[in-house]
Amino acid sequence: MSARIPMALDRPAARAHRAPRRRSGQWAAWAFLAPVVLYLLLFYAYPLFRNVELSLRSYTVRSFVQGDAPFAGFANYAKVFADATFWPALWHTVVFTVVSLVFQFTIGLALALFFMKNFRLSATLRALFLVPWLLPLIVSASTWSWMLNSDSGVVNAALTWLGLGPVNWLTSPDWALWSVTIANIWIGIPFNLVVLYSGLQAISPDIHEAAALDGAGAWQRFSKVTFPLLRPVSAITLLLGLVYTLKVFDIIWIMTKGGPSGASTTFATWSYRLGFGNLVPSFGPGAAVGNLLIVMALVFGLVYVRRRSLA
Repeated sequence: MSARIPMALDRPAARAHRAPRRRSGQWAAWAFLAPVVLYLLLFYAYPLFRNVELSLRSYTVRSFVQGDAPFAGFANYAKVFADATFWPALWHTVVFTVVSLVFQFTIGLALALFFMKNFRLSATLRALFLVPWLLPLIVSASTWSWMLNSDSGVVNAALTWLGLGPVNWLTSPDWALWSVTIANIWIGIPFNLVVLYSGLQAISPDIHEAAALDGAGAWQRFSKVTFPLLRPVSAITLLLGLVYTLKVFDIIWIMTKGGPSGASTTFATWSYRLGFGNLVPSFGPGAAVGNLLIVMALVFGLVYVRRRSLA
């Protein structure tokens, strides 16, 4: 009994000694977390709040500087929906995004499967395929503008050599959207290649060997084994590609500026033109179009999270 009393008396003292150490650990954790929180607030939360606030007020150049713009509610959104550019821009955004994602993912997956085979110069070729992803977008877009030039582009030179007529890639309403889509597909393939190649490497070779021993052919092994196991990586690849493609601006603006006659205008280029591309800028409607892009990306992101939680 007497031996237990000192131990019982020491417990409050031990807890009191541990309390400052626990508090110091919590302060250290908050100190490490503070830069991340500050970064998110300054570069994500505040710009998002500011963009929403811009879309709900009637800003002019004077009121934008002085900050006394009157509250307009959803008038800017109503103006955007009533604009004749809305439906063509929405259609162009959908076509540009869907076609880009389909071809980027398909070609990236095919290349990832190709590089899974061990052969000489495999690493060198993979590094070369990363070049479009590493180049600045202004360089890539300018290169494609030169290649697709109607008069001096190498693409039309090749078509002429093959006996086909030249195509007005960037100046024809029928071809402008497809031209910027081709350029965007070329730029996005390396990202899909890298992510899907990593996903394929995470699949154990024993699974493929077991399927082969069971008599499964190459296509059956891919469709029944490889692709289902790759589904989580494929989902995040498509989601990230969707978010990126929705906001693509540089490529389209450098190559066509959304023309000719709005034939390649997407929500991203339309938002920029409303806010900064006119002599009299429309900050409110431009911010409203940008918020529509954010909502579209958010909806697809929530759908992905929901499906992942149910899986």
